[in-house]
Amino acid sequence: MVISEVVRRAARALPTPFLIMDLSIVRENYRRLAESLPSALIYYAVKANAHPRILETLKNEGSYFDVASRGEIEKVLALGVSPQKMSYGNTIKRGEDIAFAYSLGIDLFAADAEMELEKIARNAPRSEVYLRVAMDSADSDWPLSKKFGTDPEHVVELARYALKLGLCPVGVSFHVGSQSYNPHRWDVAIEKAAWVFKKVREFGVNMWLLNIGGGMPVHHTKPVPTVEEIAHVINTAVEEHLGFVDHLRLMVEPGRSMVGDAGIMVSKVLLRGRKPSAGQEWVYLDVGVFHGLMETIEDFRYEMVVDGKENGPKKRFVLAGPTCDSVDKIYDEIELPEDIDYGDIVYFINAGAYTTEYNTRFNGIEPPNVVFTDDVEQMLELEMLTVEAKGEIRE
Repeated sequence: MVISEVVRRAARALPTPFLIMDLSIVRENYRRLAESLPSALIYYAVKANAHPRILETLKNEGSYFDVASRGEIEKVLALGVSPQKMSYGNTIKRGEDIAFAYSLGIDLFAADAEMELEKIARNAPRSEVYLRVAMDSADSDWPLSKKFGTDPEHVVELARYALKLGLCPVGVSFHVGSQSYNPHRWDVAIEKAAWVFKKVREFGVNMWLLNIGGGMPVHHTKPVPTVEEIAHVINTAVEEHLGFVDHLRLMVEPGRSMVGDAGIMVSKVLLRGRKPSAGQEWVYLDVGVFHGLMETIEDFRYEMVVDGKENGPKKRFVLAGPTCDSVDKIYDEIELPEDIDYGDIVYFINAGAYTTEYNTRFNGIEPPNVVFTDDVEQMLELEMLTVEAKGEIRE
């Protein structure tokens, strides 16, 4: 991985840890997805990274937004986004938050259980609902469907119950798992969703919405399919399995694939220590599980670079964060430069998603700041001009 000079200079100039984001990459990711899935409405999953500058950038590109809470709704509203461009995609909602969303004009909600439909019916009567099918997500780094979704047969029952409650069951959603490596999973999921579309027609429901969720991966330590390759599978599967649906609306909810590769987490080594009886050496950073690297508790593997020591010999270490908690362990085993030392700069590559959103202030430690490459470039340019001006004055 080549670290840009802007990132390296920021790492030397700014206090760590921080997440540095490149908005030009976010824009490029949006445009690639829009071009690859021309029939889909893009609902950015706000939970991936809700920084206002990212949301503003996507708003300006024409994005819709997948929101999961009142807090996310309020963040998006503050930027002037119409409620009609939001979908309340969390299947586990407070009744009062459903009522709040409905009062604003949001009328599209996700559900995967009878009780959730009852809450929606009470607090957002006559709203449109899409029902989530559980998917096998074995090919992903972060499976989701043990918590979310239900059997296709149950989804059919939920559609019938939604009708009874006065709601409008308009479609089906699924998620193949976050950071999914197998494009074929989308074909399997769309075929399963199509079965539901056909079954509900038997009692007069003509669904017209398919929400294909997120799951498109960014590169870390394994090869990944491109957005274009995945989109080709999706487009083909929709045509093959759902050609019988007139005016089908396709929704996609990218999170990681929209912002993941636009960010680098920058940290420094605080300590290196030995534990002879365990035969281990440990490295501790100023960033850890409680301050942006929560996904590593499931052994989610980032590509890592130690500044200036990319090509030297490596050895195995335990890698941990700075807090007084044994859970704050990033990796039980990771290869790092054998001469890694106090103050070394460590980069976590493609860390723009699901990092700063997990921040806490545990132990009174401040979470990483978010900075942007264009701001850093301006700051460094100003510093250079200041230095040059002082030099001219001294002369």
